[in-house]
Amino acid sequence: MSKVIPGRYTAHMEGSFVVFVIGFRINKWWALHKWLPVMNAMPPMLQELYRNKEELGFMDGTYHFSGRGLTLVQYWRSFEHLEHYARHGANHLKAWRDFNRKVGTGGVVGIFHETYLVQEGQYECVYNNMPRFGLAKAGDHVPAIGHRETASRRLGRENEPAVPTPPNP
Repeated sequence: MSKVIPGRYTAHMEGSFVVFVIGFRINKWWALHKWLPVMNAMPPMLQELYRNKEELGFMDGTYHFSGRGLTLVQYWRSFEHLEHYARHGANHLKAWRDFNRKVGTGGVVGIFHETYLVQEGQYECVYNNMPRFGLAKAGDHVPAIGHRETASRRLGRENEPAVPTPPNP
C-alpha cells in the first residue's frame, strides 16, 4: 500500500498533457464468455504501457472498479503519443480487433473513452493526507502553499483562502 503523506500537496506539470479516461461496462452478467476476455485484455496493455513509459509518452494512471466494470484514468505526454499507442501498440491493436470481432455492437459489454487535452497551467488539484496519487503521481508532487494554496491561485488567479491552511508537517 502507498505511504500516506501528511499535509496538503498539489501537482506540477511541465507543458501540456492529456487526460485519457477509458473503461468497460458489463451490460449482461450472464454473458461471461463475452465480457471476461475484454477484462482480461487490460493487464497486457497496462504492462506494455508501464514497461515502456518514456518511449510511449505514458506518464501514469489510476484504476477504479465499479459494480459493473473498470475505469482507468491515464495521463499522457501528448495526444500524438496516445494516438500512436492506440494505432500501433501490439496489445491494444489485438484487444481492439478481438472486441470488434467477438463483441462488436451486440450490447453485452460496453467500452468507452474520453480524451482531454490540457494546456499548461489549465488544471488544478489538491491532495490532503494522501499517498502520491493521480496527476501528482504522473507529474511532480509539490506543497500546496503560496501561489499553489487555493484552487484559484493554482489556476493563476488571485484570492485568499476561505479557511486558514494548516502548515505541512
